[in-house]
Amino acid sequence: MTPAAPATRSGSGEFRPGDLVRARGREWVVLPETGQDLLRLRPLGGAEDDSTLIFLPLEPEKPRTARFDPPDPENPGSQEAALLLRDALRLKLRAGAGPFRSFGNLNFEPRAYQLVPLLMALKQETIRPIRILIADDVGIGKTIEAGLIAREMLDRGEIKRLTVICPPHLCEQWKQELSDKFGLESEIVRTGTATRLERGLRPDESVFERYPFTVVSLDYIKSDRRRSDFLRACPEFVIVDEAHTCARSNTSSRHQRYALMSGLAAGEKPRRHMVFLTATPHSGDDAAFHNLLGFLDPKFLEFGTLPDGTNRTLERAELAKYFVQRRRGDIDEWRDSAGFPTRQRREDTYGLTGAWGLLFADILDYARGMVEKAEGESLLQQRMSWWAALALLRCASSSPEAATAALHTRLRKAGVVSEDDEARELDKEGLDSVLDGSSEEALTQRETVPAGTVDSPDEVRLLRELIDRASELRSAENDPKLRTVIKAVKGLVRAKFKPVVFCRFIATARYVGNELEAALPPRSTKVLVVTGELTPEQRKERIDELATLGEKVTPVLVATDCLSEGINLQSYFNAVVHYDLTWNPTRHEQREGRVDRFGQASKVVRSLMLYGENNPVDGAVLKVILRKAEQIKSELGVAVPIPADDSKVIETIMKAVLLASSDSVREELQLGLDLDEAEAEIEREWNLEQLRQSRTVFAQRRLRPDEVLPEWEKAVSVLGGPADVARFVRRAATRLGAPLEELEEWSRLPVSHLPPTLRDRLESVGVRDSTRVSFSMPAPDGAEYIHRAHPLVSILADHIAEDALDTVGSGLGARCGAIFTTAVEEQSFLYVLRLRHRLQVEERLENGGSKITKAMLAEECVAVSIRADRTPEPITDEEAFSMLSLEPAANMVPGLKTRLIRRAIERAEIRRSVFDELAKSRAERLLEDHRRIRDASGTKGQYFQVRPALPVDLIGVYAFQPYNPI
Repeated sequence: MTPAAPATRSGSGEFRPGDLVRARGREWVVLPETGQDLLRLRPLGGAEDDSTLIFLPLEPEKPRTARFDPPDPENPGSQEAALLLRDALRLKLRAGAGPFRSFGNLNFEPRAYQLVPLLMALKQETIRPIRILIADDVGIGKTIEAGLIAREMLDRGEIKRLTVICPPHLCEQWKQELSDKFGLESEIVRTGTATRLERGLRPDESVFERYPFTVVSLDYIKSDRRRSDFLRACPEFVIVDEAHTCARSNTSSRHQRYALMSGLAAGEKPRRHMVFLTATPHSGDDAAFHNLLGFLDPKFLEFGTLPDGTNRTLERAELAKYFVQRRRGDIDEWRDSAGFPTRQRREDTYGLTGAWGLLFADILDYARGMVEKAEGESLLQQRMSWWAALALLRCASSSPEAATAALHTRLRKAGVVSEDDEARELDKEGLDSVLDGSSEEALTQRETVPAGTVDSPDEVRLLRELIDRASELRSAENDPKLRTVIKAVKGLVRAKFKPVVFCRFIATARYVGNELEAALPPRSTKVLVVTGELTPEQRKERIDELATLGEKVTPVLVATDCLSEGINLQSYFNAVVHYDLTWNPTRHEQREGRVDRFGQASKVVRSLMLYGENNPVDGAVLKVILRKAEQIKSELGVAVPIPADDSKVIETIMKAVLLASSDSVREELQLGLDLDEAEAEIEREWNLEQLRQSRTVFAQRRLRPDEVLPEWEKAVSVLGGPADVARFVRRAATRLGAPLEELEEWSRLPVSHLPPTLRDRLESVGVRDSTRVSFSMPAPDGAEYIHRAHPLVSILADHIAEDALDTVGSGLGARCGAIFTTAVEEQSFLYVLRLRHRLQVEERLENGGSKITKAMLAEECVAVSIRADRTPEPITDEEAFSMLSLEPAANMVPGLKTRLIRRAIERAEIRRSVFDELAKSRAERLLEDHRRIRDASGTKGQYFQVRPALPVDLIGVYAFQPYNPI
């Protein structure tokens, strides 16, 4: 590096992003400025994480401008070392000069189809904030799609803060996803954390102003007391998960959510961007659906009232700019980009026979008696008896353990009647806890049941008798349902599957977990039980324990529906067993969606649903709800939630069960119940034709693969893709003396063989000898997917680049080289250049001047070829790779290598103007890319400028001499 004269002006204004400077005895690249008298600098061969701030007034020696020195002709290297350096330089780029600013900062490799919402968002008018509703099917990757938009906006400098609003049980998942995938460390804001976060705030300061990235519980922030402050201080970018739960306003809770979202969308801050996520945008409630659309733009509130015709067609085309919804089938056209597993569904039955069948019949009789006895009583008494009867039936259908717990709960309530309670509150509790959270669109994880009241000694004696009988049945010998699941789980384990067994109640999960643990071989299986008794953090810790299991141990998880949302399980499991039927098909899909989703390594996911072949409760729910839901999903291609007025449907079904003939059930527990009324009710509420029409309104896939893939390929060409990553890591490991141990599905890097400093850096980020790595997505079970932003890649790339750019480097990467080859007919030279571009957004002022509102730096590596004395010409990455991969045809003496390299450098100096013109043309192309993706020049009072930082860096020089053997 050649230093120049020191800076003569005060402040940092003489240095611009992309400039090279020498300070504190080393060379740096100037990053976007942070303030007066401050320079933010990154080491020449280092990463963004190595950047530092210099306060100029305190520097004993002022920074000097510098020029990048050409390679040393006396230190040539091999072609393999040259190729390694070329790959290291590309893979270490974070602010790549492509159409997307964020791709270098992603900690994963997105699928091309996941870019569709990002492109839709960026193509929206820049004079308006981004508003987009992502309604992709479960498991496609809505979290990733929303995060891509947020990360891109951050890296473009268009936002500085963001918040995620979600149900409480999803807070930890969002915090983890933001950190693991997007490198954003966020704070969770809810009742248990708010006090800590508020310590030290100024009186007029909000948590959301102090912490730039937050995940906030919807239930915490929706209250009238907190809402106004949140609307004032809310970040300029908002992601709303489970957005459909905010679209209805017919109850107090829903009204608060609706008021919050309406306030945010109305836009006290006109530049607030909002991304809404839901897998169920339309549940048959047109008003709620149009309210949801109204968050995007108030004009869509009236969409449902438009008659068929030109206006409706135009409005639908306009809506397509804001709304994307895709089914699994829609992703099939992105064949090389999706890779979802095949879902294999199966059903298995058990019979309520012997002592268990007789006990169930007696509990059913008892439940009937409760309902009949309450007739003529107050509305409160009727509702309490109704919900208690349903709870007992659900628990008796679940397990002897759950039945015992429910009977005990009822017994404890003997003689206690709260006449002050209101029946509608009891209905809400019953809908949440008995009907799987059906009273809200969001699924709840309440795992207790209403008890009702007991007011006679005879009833107390009967309850105690039922408890004793149920307690005696708690074993596989007496429980046919338990025997069935043990057999099924053993079969799945033998077939190399890792199952999650979902139960409805805590008591059942404990019971099933204990029995499975006793039935499965302890050395080769590990049974874990996770229920709602654990906090969300404890649930995650319990799941993370699975990472410590050996390769020969198969995990089996028994869980309640606390895991049907909030923790993704695809890394550890590939099968789902529905031990208890869900009474809400949305939850059924959510259970399977925990393992059948983006990132599942297994090509096949299995699903098993158990039900009692002669259980009237299972039979009624299966026939009227679950079969109908499956039919609708088959026809529409998407799962739809239970009808909005679900209580009528469930009550009609259960009345058929509770009011059926006692004798017919006691004889054989027949399924031949009169369900005609229930089926007619659900046909009315769950109108298939209406759902089909709704689907045609909002189902759209506006951007096709041929529109998205070119943009993705441009990003990959600048930053490097999966093939580049795999080649680089393998070659780097070999040159460092630690070649990868290649196994059938994954590889292992012998970290202990690496140089100590490198080994320490890798071990500090969790890469050890035992780490299994894979270069394909999804990674096999137990292996880490190694993408371009993985710490292993960035650490290796930084190490090799720093070594190559050091004047006393070890030769890991070669900046110059020369070979004889038969592949060229005339003397040829290859130059690897590093280009830096300054991206500026300028605001035009009223006086005719302008000021820079945002400054960014973009970098790229390009290759240029010169044949003989011809004009230099840029070549593609593939062509450069081919040249650097040429095998020497004969040995070349060192003196000749040095002369050829020196000649190549002389020609490069003569043609500096050509390299500068190339940098200018690449800057113009970068500007066109940004304008094409989002027409920034159309923004009121703002315009983009992209200028190259000259002169370009001559990183590598390689000579190819024709070889003609005699």
